[in-house]
Amino acid sequence: MNSHILYAYRYSLTVIMLHIAMYVLYVVGCEVRGVTYLDNIMYVVCGWSSTIRLYNTDTLSPLDVVINVTGMERPWDIVVCRHDHQLYVAEPDCIWRVSVDDHSYIKWLVTMSSTDRFHVNTLSLTSRRLLVTSWQPPTLRQYNTVDSQLLSHIDLSQYVLELLHAVETTRQTFVVGYFGTSQYEGQWAVSELLPVTAVNAFRLLQVMKYIWHTIDIEWCKTDI
Repeated sequence: MNSHILYAYRYSLTVIMLHIAMYVLYVVGCEVRGVTYLDNIMYVVCGWSSTIRLYNTDTLSPLDVVINVTGMERPWDIVVCRHDHQLYVAEPDCIWRVSVDDHSYIKWLVTMSSTDRFHVNTLSLTSRRLLVTSWQPPTLRQYNTVDSQLLSHIDLSQYVLELLHAVETTRQTFVVGYFGTSQYEGQWAVSELLPVTAVNAFRLLQVMKYIWHTIDIEWCKTDI
């Protein structure tokens, strides 16, 4: 296949993909910050809006009802727990819990308390465990959605500049996307955090390097 045919093939494939993508989009008229769904209803939050918009997942048409969360100003992300039918909406300084059944809501977690201060970036949820990604400082926090108890806290500020998103795997490890690595500050990367209490893959690697360095020093002393 020559270069002209290859270019035409790639261009055609790109056009087809764009047509497919444009076919399923629905114009909501705002900056979409987060999307989740439960059964046949999609829930959408937009920047600088206190409203959660509802859409039919089959037709992508808006429903006649919306959820107004008084006090919510800057939603960043949204997830849903299928066990208790609760939405969790992240703002930089708090997390709201909203019932999909009766649309009641509470400020479930405050992230700027006197004892602990962090800015929420994104959310992900596995079973009843809510994983909260903080970009400042770059940390992971996991909470039990039943009683809001902190299950784990992993500080990555020594290894990354900005933590973007994280999900929990079926092996109960964390896959994280981040910016800034120990090798190059301008690098984007994805890593899996090992299931070791309060220890992640970055820290474990640093520990192993220290051990290897110590062993090398001892071997050098023995040779001398």
